[in-house]
Amino acid sequence: MRSDQFVYTLLIFLIAYGLFEVPSNILLKKLRPSRWIAILMFTWGACTMCLAACHTFSQILAVRWFLGVAEAGLFPGLVYYLTFWYKHNERSLRVALILASATLAGAFGGAIAYGIGHMNQAKGLSAWRWLFLLEGIPSVISAILVWFFLPDFPESVSWLSQKEKDIAVARLETEGSNSAEKTMTWADAKSTLMDWRLYGHYVAYFAVSIPFASMSYFTPSITTGLGYVDLQAQLMTVPPWCVGYGKYFLRVLPVAWSRAGYADSTFCHQSSKSSLLGLPITLTPVACTLLAWP
Repeated sequence: MRSDQFVYTLLIFLIAYGLFEVPSNILLKKLRPSRWIAILMFTWGACTMCLAACHTFSQILAVRWFLGVAEAGLFPGLVYYLTFWYKHNERSLRVALILASATLAGAFGGAIAYGIGHMNQAKGLSAWRWLFLLEGIPSVISAILVWFFLPDFPESVSWLSQKEKDIAVARLETEGSNSAEKTMTWADAKSTLMDWRLYGHYVAYFAVSIPFASMSYFTPSITTGLGYVDLQAQLMTVPPWCVGYGKYFLRVLPVAWSRAGYADSTFCHQSSKSSLLGLPITLTPVACTLLAWP
């Protein structure tokens, strides 16, 4: 694959991610979280496995598009899902743990790629085909478990008494989401978009996403440029992610924990709606990819 084709495969994924992030969160509520998140996970795993069967550039582009469609709803969907269960000051630590898991996955990704690299030509398949096949399987299996076991809303689960359900709904009345809440209106969208603190969040997210997206997409290229080759280059992508994960636990999680007791109730209700309006923050990885344009 030529360098320009590599950039195209990155870019088409990000375009799909940006376009389908908001519609995905709308469907999450309409179809129930357990169903929609399971569908996203199964589709993502299936598309990843389909990459192993690609032989042409156009096939890779098509599969990468659907991969972006599936992945678009996962992180914003998880954040939105938390608003059905937790108050604003209870969500910060949980969102931080989700972000930390993404950093840890980066370390595991490099290590797994190094190990699977030794399977080159096993059963007549190249190592990169084995990589996509094996990395897609856990998502497909996990999707089945999510479909049957992920609780949807506090008011619909069977393991809470009616009194407990009422308490869960009442405490989230002004600081969370509700399954019976009316669909967001244009007035709600305007109110959220006119809040200046939302754009402060965007600025912070851009600052975080530029280095994170760069590492996600270009770490193997960077290690290759440092003189490492083939499997050694894959293995050397692990230490930066491990260091990042360690710093996350030492710096970010303590801050999230310390802030768990604080909440701005005026902005809490807006934050649950802003999870449906996350399109601008998806522009950062697109910008990173364009900067790498040959």
